[in-house]
Amino acid sequence: MLYSAYELTHAALKPWRQMARGTQALYSSPLNPWSGTMAGRSLAASADLFERLTRRYGKPAWDIENTLIGGRSVAVTPVPVLRKPWLTLTHFGRDINPDHEDPKLLIVAPLSGHYATLLRGTVEAFLPGHEVFITEWSDARTVPMVAGRFDLHDYVDHILEVLRFLGPNTHVLAVCQPGPLVLAAAALMAEDEEASRPASLTLMGSPIDTRRSPTLPNELAKSKPLDWFARNVISTVPMPNAGFMRRVYPGFVQLASFIQMNKDTHVDAHRKFFDHLVAGDGDSTRRHRAFYDEYLSVMDLSEEFYLQTIREVFQEHRLAQGLMRHGDRAVDPGALTDMALMTIEGELDDISGIGQTQAAHDLCVNIPANLRQDYVQKGVGHYGVFSGRRFRENIAPRIADFIRDHNAP
Repeated sequence: MLYSAYELTHAALKPWRQMARGTQALYSSPLNPWSGTMAGRSLAASADLFERLTRRYGKPAWDIENTLIGGRSVAVTPVPVLRKPWLTLTHFGRDINPDHEDPKLLIVAPLSGHYATLLRGTVEAFLPGHEVFITEWSDARTVPMVAGRFDLHDYVDHILEVLRFLGPNTHVLAVCQPGPLVLAAAALMAEDEEASRPASLTLMGSPIDTRRSPTLPNELAKSKPLDWFARNVISTVPMPNAGFMRRVYPGFVQLASFIQMNKDTHVDAHRKFFDHLVAGDGDSTRRHRAFYDEYLSVMDLSEEFYLQTIREVFQEHRLAQGLMRHGDRAVDPGALTDMALMTIEGELDDISGIGQTQAAHDLCVNIPANLRQDYVQKGVGHYGVFSGRRFRENIAPRIADFIRDHNAP
């Protein structure tokens, strides 16, 4: 019912959105004498704001066309190199000498409501000196039922398959949610002494042990029994979506919770956006549009993946307590002995608190000190760990140095 109500509301607002587009075009036209007046600009701004707030945002494009290598602009082309119903592995091909070899970097994007394009800035930061790949997880709403289930352990299996596909001497960067699952995959490969196990593993703002410095989302996940989440936030995908009848945690529910956490900030941002539209401040409105076009683009998660993540990561802390199993195998981070490990945290992170990512060092007891590194970035929150000025200037260079130091010749 929840999903159907959302779809009906969206459909009911369609004529109003069309009317808003017409109003915005009418009062922005230089041929309209009202367009230069305060009343005309205010009407155009109101229509623009209404249309944006009621729009459904689809998957954003990568919009990465080039990068700078050695002071020269080099063309970049995102190319899918591995496709599965639940995952596309994208390679950012660079127009450079094919004999040129840079470290292979696999960025594992979170499956927590936003598309992988949220990490656009992360990708851009590493393109000049790395062969970059990224996991693009599928929107559960678009995956037909014949593709089967997708749970937390299927996620681990997909990471294992990607690492084997990329081969030896691959460096892995896990951003936020995938941290525990990537660490589990690395532990399984290390125990089996697989040649394709990661050369280095960097975990950023990850919920390895959410008992440390618990945040509001951590507390919420523990405040209700699992069946409460199943009853209240899981819904069935309606027609005509390809994933019709699939049970999911809808992206619009996740987005509502994101916004509620920082409601005043978002209200203030849109008030300023309206003021900038009226004033004709093009730079400010472009920055607002760029941010919210990405932020408001959300995807659904499969029911089984969402509920297992709540239970195993946030309620029972299975990996942190040494209780995690993958199939019939125990997951033992102590199996990592020659894999370099770096953890990155944000001082002001209100999603993964200080110490939650650092906990990986306590679990990986057999990694020698010379293969470990930990860094806490002052003055940044969760998103500042992987994007923004401090990421580009302070965090990305440290990760690049770490990867270079542990890259096999």
